[in-house]
Amino acid sequence: MGRINTNVQSLIAQRVLGQNQQSLTSSLERLSTGLRINSGKDDPAGLIASNNLGAEIVGKNTAISNANRADQVVNIAAGGLTEVTGLLTQLQGLVTSSASTSGISDSEKAANQLQIDSILQTIDRVSSSTSFQGIKLLNGNFDFKTSSVNAGVSDYKINAAKFTGSQNVNVLVTGSAQQGGMFISFGASSIDTATGSQFTIEVGGSAGTRQLTFSSSTSLTNIAAAINSFTSITGVSAKTSGTGIKLDATEFGSSNYVSLRVVNAGGITQAGQQGIYDLQAANSGAANTGSKQQFTAVTNTKTNKGKDLQATINGVAATTNGKTARINTDFLDVEVTLTDTQSRTLGSVGTNAMTITGGGASFQLGGNVDIAGKVSIGIQSVAASKLGTSALGYLNSLASGQSNNVVSGNTDKAQQIVTAALNQVSSLSGRLGAFQSNTIGATVRSLGVAVENSTAAQSIIRDTDFATETAKLTRGQILVNASTNILGLSNQTPQSALQLLG
Repeated sequence: MGRINTNVQSLIAQRVLGQNQQSLTSSLERLSTGLRINSGKDDPAGLIASNNLGAEIVGKNTAISNANRADQVVNIAAGGLTEVTGLLTQLQGLVTSSASTSGISDSEKAANQLQIDSILQTIDRVSSSTSFQGIKLLNGNFDFKTSSVNAGVSDYKINAAKFTGSQNVNVLVTGSAQQGGMFISFGASSIDTATGSQFTIEVGGSAGTRQLTFSSSTSLTNIAAAINSFTSITGVSAKTSGTGIKLDATEFGSSNYVSLRVVNAGGITQAGQQGIYDLQAANSGAANTGSKQQFTAVTNTKTNKGKDLQATINGVAATTNGKTARINTDFLDVEVTLTDTQSRTLGSVGTNAMTITGGGASFQLGGNVDIAGKVSIGIQSVAASKLGTSALGYLNSLASGQSNNVVSGNTDKAQQIVTAALNQVSSLSGRLGAFQSNTIGATVRSLGVAVENSTAAQSIIRDTDFATETAKLTRGQILVNASTNILGLSNQTPQSALQLLG
């Protein structure tokens, strides 16, 4: 060891001291920040994974905030619907009260009509004033917008839809809807009973039954009129057809039917075409000539049920009831009611039954902004001019001077409209409640769990393990002190060469 120009031991000590100081500095940084990864050099792959998880966590937390906001929006809308339901219930009572022809004065009816007018105005006010941050919720603002609605569609309701641009709604009728019915043939324009006998039948439907008795020479026109006078009670209508009478359920579908029982055949001659016939399976407008039964054979009730429509909507088999078909998928929840003619016509309902062009209340409930992370719900208007159906009429027809007012109008029809309006509002309330409970509630819970798991994963990757890092700090401190001492000793080594100079 006689060299003094190059101190290799000092160089080694300096290198080791620098490494130990770097390790100590890293431990101090991690302990002071609480992060294992403070820059890319600490763990490049871990930094990328940590940043990706951080972005997901922010997106999920924002989605939770969106879900909570959606819950508040729906709460406000549900509150307005509760008020409308109460008003409709009052309206139902007023219509029922005014339907009496005796025991109620004209002035009392007029007073009831004033209350009805006030209720209708209040419903319109609730519809236009229920809002969230100035955005009206119950005036149809969040109903879906459509165009090119086919003439074969009499009514429709879009409950939810997710799409980009526009969405065509294609309806294909695969099985026709039918009314329950049967044909009674008398072989003449009037009935001809035996001397002293009467023809008695019991006509029934989904609404009820009524027994009717007819004497000899009663015309088919009068028989049909008698049956029709009880249509609201039985749910069965009648019309003359040639030398007989065709009975039809007033509504389509398997829950509606026509029943007939011959209580007394009245001695009508059982010759020729006289008797009771089923209708043709493929054509409910014509009698099945091979199904004839004599009047005397129908002493037990004979029943013929209608058929529900069979259809697909956008390739999905629809749930049907009468002339109405509905599908409920993640991307489309739509209900379509067809006209009488269209519901009996197999094949596609035009090129498109309708096109959805926009609208609906849309909420981003996913961390990623894409169509899968969005949910939508249609909130129809509850204004008086929108509650009801095109077949029955709408709630505003109960106002003073309109066709279904309670002073001089049709109170039977008014009652049916109010019932339909109550069903509509109740259905909307139920859908909003299900949306809150199932869609929003489940989303918040699942996103909360996802945030917890993602945060835990990010913590494992990025956060400092203090137990391990404090051990490294102690080791680093010891090594730095040792390296410093060794450097001092190595710097003193060349001095031994001076002893050679004497």
